[in-house]
Amino acid sequence: MNKVLFKGLIIALLTLFTQDFYGQKFGHINSNDLLLLMPERKEAEATLQKEAQELEATLTSMTKEYQEKVAIYQKELPTMSDILKETKGKEIQSLEQRIQEFQVNAQDALQKREAELLQPIIDKARAAVKKVADDNKYSYVFDSGLGVLVHAPEGDDLLPLVKTELGLP
Repeated sequence: MNKVLFKGLIIALLTLFTQDFYGQKFGHINSNDLLLLMPERKEAEATLQKEAQELEATLTSMTKEYQEKVAIYQKELPTMSDILKETKGKEIQSLEQRIQEFQVNAQDALQKREAELLQPIIDKARAAVKKVADDNKYSYVFDSGLGVLVHAPEGDDLLPLVKTELGLP
């Protein structure tokens, strides 16, 4: 008797699950393609490029100063006193450490700035996808741009609808 009840329960659950599953509407969108189409992305990239160039100019200046000090140090090394060798050596090491710290800090700052510039664009795209999904009664939308889609069953690509929603060509 328990086996009959168990089988009946399994059949009922599978029937409910199947009905619920087939009642869903699925779609997909490539978020990378969408973000590349958004003009705000180009503006953010231009801003980031400009800031990266400014940091690169500072790094180039620091590197030039370092190379000049090393060249002078090597040239004058044979005639330097021990105390001068030690002092100049420490000065060069200190500059080398400052350059390394600057590189790390600049990279971190650029990554944070990129996230700061891209977040409003991502939020706008996400809102447009949500609106299109809601307006067109999609239960689930998969992002094929993130590589999370192993198999793409029948579904609609929402990119054209989202482009229209955002007024993109």
